[in-house]
Amino acid sequence: MSFNVNDYYLQMNGKDVLLSYKGSISSDVINKMLESIEKKLTTTSEDGKVMKKLYNVLVESLQNLYHHVEDLPAGSDVGVDESKFGMLIVSKTENKYRITTGNFINSSKIKPLKDKIDKINSLSQDELKDMYKFILNHQKLTAKGGGGLGLVDIARKTGNKLDYSFQNVSNEFYFFNLDIYVS
Repeated sequence: MSFNVNDYYLQMNGKDVLLSYKGSISSDVINKMLESIEKKLTTTSEDGKVMKKLYNVLVESLQNLYHHVEDLPAGSDVGVDESKFGMLIVSKTENKYRITTGNFINSSKIKPLKDKIDKINSLSQDELKDMYKFILNHQKLTAKGGGGLGLVDIARKTGNKLDYSFQNVSNEFYFFNLDIYVS
């Protein structure tokens, strides 16, 4: 059985969902998502620090999604017609929020991304802080506009490991899923 993004989205879109979206990722869509989640958060009795942290991590997650989403080649057989396809689900569990992002990724980019996340997950908070400062002071902007700070910043802000998976879609593409927990 092969991976189906629509089935995956329905499965993830279950309990206590505050926001869910799948489709083309654009700056307008991101702004609408941020406005929507901000309205929902202001109606909760959640601690202000947690709301601020969730919002900041959500902004960083959406920026990552926007900058790293890939155009699928014409005629690709992945069951999605839209270019720049991405997925976002924000849900609440007992005592934490989960931000789930998903996008297609070229198979050639899996190993470097996996290595980077595994490295981030292996570091202590102090080591993450040092890594963040090093990247900030020594890295040049990439072609996608960032300097590689996004995932490091998310791990620093949440204090949690980054959960991820790659689902095979075709010879050329995988679906990259990232779960971020904010408490």
